[in-house]
Amino acid sequence: MLELRKISKTFNAGTVNEKTALNELSLSLQEGEFVTVIGSNGAGKSTMLNAVAGVFPVDSGSIFIDGTDVTKLAEHKRARYLGRVFQDPMTGTAANMQIEENLALAARRGALRTLKPGIVKKERDLYREQLKILELGLEDRLTTKVGLLSGGQRQALTLLMATLKKPRLLLLDEHTAALDPKTAAKVLEVTDRIIERDHLTTLMITHNMKDAILHGNRLVMMYEGNIIYDVAGEEKKKLKVSDLLQKFEEVSGGSFANDRMILS
Repeated sequence: MLELRKISKTFNAGTVNEKTALNELSLSLQEGEFVTVIGSNGAGKSTMLNAVAGVFPVDSGSIFIDGTDVTKLAEHKRARYLGRVFQDPMTGTAANMQIEENLALAARRGALRTLKPGIVKKERDLYREQLKILELGLEDRLTTKVGLLSGGQRQALTLLMATLKKPRLLLLDEHTAALDPKTAAKVLEVTDRIIERDHLTTLMITHNMKDAILHGNRLVMMYEGNIIYDVAGEEKKKLKVSDLLQKFEEVSGGSFANDRMILS
């Protein structure tokens, strides 16, 4: 469902600020795989996700989504394959619009715009059913302005919007990092439920090593723009945070330089 073939990306090439963010990175995801991605500061995690999303072109290599070469496809055209949730809960929703209006925008993404009436009863019934999976009571608040919701409620709604049309690939960019631990756990619970229900292929960046172990069926660790550890199945389930720290030190020759991840 996703294949990265030796993709490279260097920022500020030829200057004193030159930084190689991706170094001939290769990665393949099969349909339905849920892969968590961890790594220290500057490992290239977000750069990889942005490269997949088409935020910027890669310097070399190829990107395939569901067998289609999207390497040179613009971000807005690539969006039809993707669902994406960002770190900031305020990013994925329109605060001044109602919950049902936000869902309607997500449901009609990519569809031909017409002059037909706004949201009809059939659509409202569908949105109520979809919102029930969040278990936040939002199915009874369809006309509430999204700006009145908490950060956790908005992020859960964003997740629902990103998956409403069952994307080929779901990208989660530290989507619980800005939430308190209790709310983050709730959003991750909803994430697992939606991914399992719709059998979504998912790439999730997280700064929390425990979350990386607990969620998904595969884990990859990045360092200096490449993948240094890739584990799945029963082997992944048996992992501990100490195992990940040891693996990082073995490969890098140094300690894990990300206090936020270690404290988490």
